[in-house]
Amino acid sequence: MTASLTIPALTEDLKGVLIDADTIRKRVADLARQIDKDYEGKGELLIVGVLKGAFIFTADLTRALTKEHVVDFIALSSYTGDKTTGNVRLLMDTRQNMENKHVLIVEDILDSGYTLDYLIRTFKTRKPLSVKTAVLLDKPDRHIVPVEIDYCGFTIPDVWVVGYGLDYNEKHRTLPYIAEMYPQK
Repeated sequence: MTASLTIPALTEDLKGVLIDADTIRKRVADLARQIDKDYEGKGELLIVGVLKGAFIFTADLTRALTKEHVVDFIALSSYTGDKTTGNVRLLMDTRQNMENKHVLIVEDILDSGYTLDYLIRTFKTRKPLSVKTAVLLDKPDRHIVPVEIDYCGFTIPDVWVVGYGLDYNEKHRTLPYIAEMYPQK
């Protein structure tokens, strides 16, 4: 028995679909193949998903990997409403020891760069073999802090997006696509 997937219709606050579900699925599979290739024959891989926004991307990416790996999560906050504060707060730390492991941070979006820069610097103090990043969406026009992305899903313009893990005030997080929102007042 095959379940059919109903694609939710756009609501009045959504301008349109920016990246459809099929395009996301194909790109995540491509990223997984590249990660498998890059880590082939290397030591243990620890994947750290950044909650809440990257939980769907992390799940889909890790299911597509053939490289043996362990998954952990971290929760941070650098936003108040729809504005970045520039201050990153640790809400929940990882549970896995990173020492002598390859660490791959999985993030939903690179916007200002504050969060990813904080994570990279923090994780490097934990003596991993390497720290790399996989980012679903990159907004280069919003970068304040320079951060290197090792695996990038899509580059997008400076618009507010939701879906596939990303939200606006906890709404639209589970949409199977990335949608652009109308500017919020």
